[in-house]
Amino acid sequence: MRMVIALGGNALLRRGERPDAEVQVAHLAVAAPALATVAAEHEVVIVHGNGPQVGLLALESTADPGLTKPYPLSDLVAETQGVIGYWIQQALTNAGLPGRAVTLVTQTVVSADDPAFGTPTKYVGTGYPEDHARLLESTTGWTFHQDGVEWRRVVASPEPRRIVELDAAEILLRNGVTVILAGGGGVPVVEGAARLAGVDAVVDKDLTAALIATELRADLLVMLTDVPTVYLDYGTPTQRPLHEIGIADLAALHFPSGSMGPKVTAAGRYVEATKGRAAIGSLDEAAAVIAGAAGTQIVAGSPRVS
Repeated sequence: MRMVIALGGNALLRRGERPDAEVQVAHLAVAAPALATVAAEHEVVIVHGNGPQVGLLALESTADPGLTKPYPLSDLVAETQGVIGYWIQQALTNAGLPGRAVTLVTQTVVSADDPAFGTPTKYVGTGYPEDHARLLESTTGWTFHQDGVEWRRVVASPEPRRIVELDAAEILLRNGVTVILAGGGGVPVVEGAARLAGVDAVVDKDLTAALIATELRADLLVMLTDVPTVYLDYGTPTQRPLHEIGIADLAALHFPSGSMGPKVTAAGRYVEATKGRAAIGSLDEAAAVIAGAAGTQIVAGSPRVS
């Protein structure tokens, strides 16, 4: 079976944790045995998030007095693909993956006139008290939105249109290689006049994972994050877990655009296009989520919402 597994950036770095490398490597070490077992038996593509990590690099770049100007987000996304991909490769190998895992620095084509460039919504970086966030706004020109009790930077998140290196991933998969692809949603690029150019944005990794799963004709799309399921009425007294839903019922439900919304949208797109199964659940329960025994399962048709 061929599957695409998307690891959330917040699954590697939980809310409130310091963004130290050791913290993230430790989370991957816990999840790696289940991922390695799956990858040993199936063709697997791993897509990872990078919101906390790319935000950290952006802050460091902005504060570096040796630079004429900060590095663009597209360059920083490429940097996170390297470091997080390395962590994942090493974790899989240390967990006993018998084959090879390879990280591809991946470009994702977006449209230059995507309306997302005028309305930043994608959270990156760590959270701050409001007064600190306002200070950063005034000194950097960044935009901050409230995220729970904290304030975080938001950046443009255009729709993924095409994965430039998808053909290389196909070749590797056919030769038994686990592919770490389009980290952080891919390096955002626009194309024109027979050339590619990076843009200042971060593509949503779940929407990119859905595009990859569809184009590679995967049998399963799995999105692993830091919560066990999708919740209905999240954060209210009537909050309850959603275990299974068909895409016919999905459109009637609303989920926040800054958190669970893109995952549910990505799952719906993939299932509608392929009639395959999508799953959303906790990185700590990766094996059970992949098997359909945990998390939220999104399927074709209209089964009873449970």
